[in-house]
Amino acid sequence: MTACLLTIDEQTATDEVSTFDEVFLWTRSAKSTYTGTLDPYLSTFGTVRQENIDFARVALAVFSADRSMLRQARGSDWNDRDFELTVEVINPALWQPHAAELARTIGFLTGDRWSFTFTQAAPSTADEMELDEAAPAATVLLSGGADSATGALLTALDLAKDSTLQLVSHFSATSISPFQKELVKRLKKAAPDITIVHRQTNLNRTAKRLDGTRFKSEPSSRSRSLLFLALGLAAAQRSGKPILIPENGFASLNPPLGPERRGSLSTHTTHPRFLTELQEVLTKVGAHGLIENPFQQLTKGQVFRQVAHRIGEDGASEYLSATNSCSHTDARYSGVAAGSSCGVCFGCLVRRASFHAAGITDTTDYLCNDATGRYANFVNQKSIIEAMHDFAMEDPKPRMVMKMSLPEGYSPSDALELCRSGVGELRAFLS
Repeated sequence: MTACLLTIDEQTATDEVSTFDEVFLWTRSAKSTYTGTLDPYLSTFGTVRQENIDFARVALAVFSADRSMLRQARGSDWNDRDFELTVEVINPALWQPHAAELARTIGFLTGDRWSFTFTQAAPSTADEMELDEAAPAATVLLSGGADSATGALLTALDLAKDSTLQLVSHFSATSISPFQKELVKRLKKAAPDITIVHRQTNLNRTAKRLDGTRFKSEPSSRSRSLLFLALGLAAAQRSGKPILIPENGFASLNPPLGPERRGSLSTHTTHPRFLTELQEVLTKVGAHGLIENPFQQLTKGQVFRQVAHRIGEDGASEYLSATNSCSHTDARYSGVAAGSSCGVCFGCLVRRASFHAAGITDTTDYLCNDATGRYANFVNQKSIIEAMHDFAMEDPKPRMVMKMSLPEGYSPSDALELCRSGVGELRAFLS
C-alpha cells in the first residue's frame, strides 16, 4: 500500500512528509510540486463550482500517485498497485460517503486498487472573478488527436453564428502543444462566424519532491485522462452543458489485441462504463459531471468520413493529417524529432487504417516510411504490426464483448457489430 497526500498548504506538507510515502503540494508558490499556471482553485477558469474544484484536486492527486509508483512489469505481467490517497478538499463531507464508489470507478480506469480519505482544505484568500466572456455554447476536449479534432470541427460547423466554442486542452509532452495550437488556427479559419476560446493547460508534477529528491516516474499514467476530464468539466460548468470528449467507439470499447494487451498498453479513458460511473459519482457530490462522447457508436473510419462529407476529401486530408495520433510522445528521448509519428504503434495503425477506410489521402510523415533508415531501430522497438495483423485476421467473437464490462443500456450486439466494423477497417489496411 502506497499512502499519498495532496495538500494546498505548505505547513501541512512539511508536517506530514514523514507520515506519507509521497506528499504533493499544490500552491501558487515556487515550492509547489506542480508546473503550469493553474492554481488549486482554478481561478483562470473564472468562478468554478467548489465540487468541480474538489474533483480537479482528486484527479490531480490520482495522476500524481499513478506517476510516482512504478509498476513491476509490462504486458501480460503488468501488475496492479494499492493506493491510499488523502486529498484536501473544500467540502470533505460531500465526498467521503462516495469514496468507495469513486475508488471502484478510478480502479476500472487504471487497473489498480484505490481508497480515499478527504480532509478539510484551507479556504481561498483570493478574489473570485467571473470571466469577461460569453458562456460557451459547447465545450470540447481537444487533445490534438484526429478524433478530438474532428469533434471540434463538426461542433464548430454546427454552431449558430456568433456562438462561442470552448476548447480545453492539456498536455504533458511539449511536442503536443503545437499540434493543439495549429488545430485551433485551422478551426478559426473553418468557422469564422463563431468565437473560439482555447484553454490550454500543462498542469504536471515536477521531477523533484519537496526535499529535493527525485520522484519515480511511471510512464503508463493511465489516469492522465481523469485530470483532462476534470479540467474540462470545470471549464464547462459555466454553461451547464456537457463536456464533449470525442473518441471513436471502437477505441472506446478497447478490445484487447491479445492477453498481453490487458495491461499498460490498454486504456479505459472513454469506455462507456467508466464515463457512466464517473458521471454518477459526480452527480451525487453535486459537481457538474455531464460527459458525452459523440462518436460512441462509430469507428474511426466512419468518423473520418464525416469530415470528408463536411469539408471535402482534400480538406479532410489536410485537416486530419495535421493531427497527431502517435502513442510515443517520448520519441525525442530516442533522437527522434519531437511530435513525430512512428506509424507502427496502435494509435498510428488505427489512424492509417481509418484514412484508408474513408478514402482520404494521408499526408502524415511516418517514421516507418523514412527511406534513409535513420529511425529503423526506434520503429522496430515500437512496432505492434505483427500483433495487430493477427488480431485483425479474425472477426471478434461474442466472448470478447462479454468481457468488456458494458454498462446497463449498452447493447452487447451493438458492441459486437462495432468491433467487427473496426476490425474490418484494420484488416482491409493490413492485408
